[in-house]
Amino acid sequence: MKLGCIKKCSKTHNLKDELLSLRRMNKLFRLTLFLLLCMQLSAYAQKTDSSVNKKFSFHAQATLIPQYHFDFHSPYQGTNSLLPDEPVRTSFTGTLFMAYKPFSHTYIVFDPEVAGGKGLSKTLGIAGFPNGEIYRVGDPKPEPYIARLYVEQRFPLSRATDIVDDDINQVQEVSSKDYISILAGKFSLTDIFGNADFSDDPRTQFLNWSLMGLGGWDYPANTRGYNLGVILSVYYHNWVFSYANTAVPTEANGHDLQWKGSKAMGQVFEVEKDSLFYKNTTHFSTLRAGIFMNLARMGSYAEALKSDTPDITQSRMYGRSKKGYYITLDNTLGNFHYFFKDSWNDGANETWAFTEIDASASAGVQLDGKIWKRNSDKLALAYVQNNISDLHRQYLAKGGYGFLIGDGKLNYGPEQITELYYSLAVGHHLVISPDYQFVINPGYNRDRGPVHIVALRLHIVF
Repeated sequence: MKLGCIKKCSKTHNLKDELLSLRRMNKLFRLTLFLLLCMQLSAYAQKTDSSVNKKFSFHAQATLIPQYHFDFHSPYQGTNSLLPDEPVRTSFTGTLFMAYKPFSHTYIVFDPEVAGGKGLSKTLGIAGFPNGEIYRVGDPKPEPYIARLYVEQRFPLSRATDIVDDDINQVQEVSSKDYISILAGKFSLTDIFGNADFSDDPRTQFLNWSLMGLGGWDYPANTRGYNLGVILSVYYHNWVFSYANTAVPTEANGHDLQWKGSKAMGQVFEVEKDSLFYKNTTHFSTLRAGIFMNLARMGSYAEALKSDTPDITQSRMYGRSKKGYYITLDNTLGNFHYFFKDSWNDGANETWAFTEIDASASAGVQLDGKIWKRNSDKLALAYVQNNISDLHRQYLAKGGYGFLIGDGKLNYGPEQITELYYSLAVGHHLVISPDYQFVINPGYNRDRGPVHIVALRLHIVF
């Protein structure tokens, strides 16, 4: 067979695979729409109960994101490089959010989830990856799993109360305003820690990993972003103090989790001050600051660099750490919002769970649609700059690979990303968001890029 025919057949085969994958996603999407309809009927039934305090909360969401990048300059590429030319890649998630209050001050949360699809270049090549709804799981077929399953017990500290609305993982009730919370089970650390009001959720806000989260915080989680552990929080007046002790992956970016005390565990402590600068309910600020330390069987960049062909996995040892801090500041001025985020880790040992960023700083703005008489719409723009430590740079420049990036060599430059999206509300349950990202120095490499990335997010929620 001629070489030209081989290439043509290969392209045809890839096209058929992509079409088959899209058909599977379409079937799954229709199934989720049916489930969402059932949940909506359930929610309607709940509204017939006029009592303030409820026992149950049911919600659901489905998010579909096709994403594409235009061809870009790529004089060379390695095992973990972003491919210069590839087709549209699509991700999908569907989640049921169920909360139950069996006793006074006791809450049980159960969130089954299904996820599938592919990320651009197998979710490789950019430290601030452009789709927060895709995971490094390898298999694109939709798979169900348990996202959250935990129990929370609260202990009131005062007689002050608040009215809590029915929401995701939240039961409608009159609740204590000041309390101690002990939460144990399976959850995502980002549910409680490192939140940013306008840059936290890839299903409704910015898609980029380093904007939806804190790039410098290598937060412990399995491949899909969830973990097992215990969280202790104190809510008092406008302050929140939270501490978590969790398991860590057994391997870098691995699915299995373990807790081995001083050898392998994750810890984070955060202080939150609500209404830091408070004028009224439409003009205020929220500050969050945290410190963290992860212990795991990490590899050392310094040890790996002793070899002519460095391989971080050959230097792994229990008890190695990754320490750092983060800070977020959210500001609301009526229909105008802006935020700042900064995070850093020491960068001495390999990235273990989230993404290969050792320092990240970002800023962004959000305009509410009320300004142009589209009350549920929003327009947002943000910029983030990601960096890695000197040892991490040397490791990549010498031909080393992490679990996410590595071009075989490196002409170092900070990874710079700008993201712009418009959130268009269609009725009460559907939101369509066109998204654009511009990436300079993907994978910290000046020799490659820049990259233009476009996406269209469809998000349904009940």
